[in-house]
Amino acid sequence: MKLRFAVAFAAALLAAPLASTDVSAAQCGGDFNGFVSAMSREAAADGISQNVISQALGGVQRDQAVLNFDRRQRGTFRKSFEQYAATRVTGGRIKGGKAMLARHGSLLSRIEKQFGVPPEIVVAIWGLETDFGRGDMGKLPVFRVLATMAHDCRRTELFQRELLAALKIVQRGDLRLGDMIGAYAGEIGQTQFLPSSYIKYGIDFDGNGHVDLRHSVPDVLASTANLLRVNGWKAGGDYHQGSANFEAMREWNRSEVYRRTIGLFADKLAGQ
Repeated sequence: MKLRFAVAFAAALLAAPLASTDVSAAQCGGDFNGFVSAMSREAAADGISQNVISQALGGVQRDQAVLNFDRRQRGTFRKSFEQYAATRVTGGRIKGGKAMLARHGSLLSRIEKQFGVPPEIVVAIWGLETDFGRGDMGKLPVFRVLATMAHDCRRTELFQRELLAALKIVQRGDLRLGDMIGAYAGEIGQTQFLPSSYIKYGIDFDGNGHVDLRHSVPDVLASTANLLRVNGWKAGGDYHQGSANFEAMREWNRSEVYRRTIGLFADKLAGQ
């Protein structure tokens, strides 16, 4: 859905560069295959194995549909808060969220103790993004999407960084190549992290040695809380408009409408 792009793209705008190399060295525009070859060299210089590079980028093609979707994204939050929230914080979603709070109560308590983020906020984000992992996490090959967006000259440095981060996810063994499926800006998993956020904030909370934001609920929820904590979330603080925690949620989404919707959903889950 369109919302997912806005969430992940806002996070990407604030994310620090991950690569030690000058990712702008690959020139946007022009021949697409030449651009991919240049990015492959950048990835190799950044420590990505040739096997991962060839599997991920070999034969990758430019996707015009991704560019068309990106150009339609402007103005996602033209609706008022009341209009937007009415379509997102529904009775069914509130019921589902309360069920998730009960099902994962022990896990969420451990996450709150470690990261300071209340269960209702974590579950609200989870529900808004992918209906608690049961909804659409995207169906597009991440490397095709990111190579397409990086080749486009409007935000090439941003998406070159995302492309290198996606390669690192596979290199680290967090996800298999076949699991690198996401949405229209390369967002991955149950709370829709861009690859740079995956690398920066991902937590192996189930202790299996990998950060799996597609399949592992402990990893998904802990990583979501960690993103907020790293960006200034204060345990026990208010999270409504005007508060420090409301500002901490800017890393999730810059839109006040979306952040107010998270807060409203969290209030409903808490019975307020």
